Amino acid sequence: MGPVSAQHTSTEPVRLHRWDEIALEKVTEMLSRKIVTGEREMIAQVYLKRGCLVPMHSHESEQMTYVLQGALKFQIGGEEITVREGEVLHIPSWVEHQAEALEDTFELDVFSPIRQDWLDHTDDYFHR
Repeated sequence: MGPVSAQHTSTEPVRLHRWDEIALEKVTEMLSRKIVTGEREMIAQVYLKRGCLVPMHSHESEQMTYVLQGALKFQIGGEEITVREGEVLHIPSWVEHQAEALEDTFELDVFSPIRQDWLDHTDDYFHR
């Protein structure tokens, strides 16, 4: 007899999402987003107007920010990191960071685990 293998199956069905069918959520006058969530990760399209400031914050979720258009200037651990079109910034769990849009910016954020504060609208750091 060969080794016993445990089968892992998801309780969630496979699902196709279309960005153009997802409502745009206006978080502030300067920032809007669209969100798709799975069981343990989420992806968001984020639109930031030039000058938009996402205040210093941290979260349990590991974050990948992929800038598709524009540029974001991050403040992380006393360091300034500018992320431009085609670049991806990885932010580990609980690392404090803030971001400023240097120009009108369109980017994708991937989080794991999911940002429950985004889903239940308790992400009040946007309004500091």
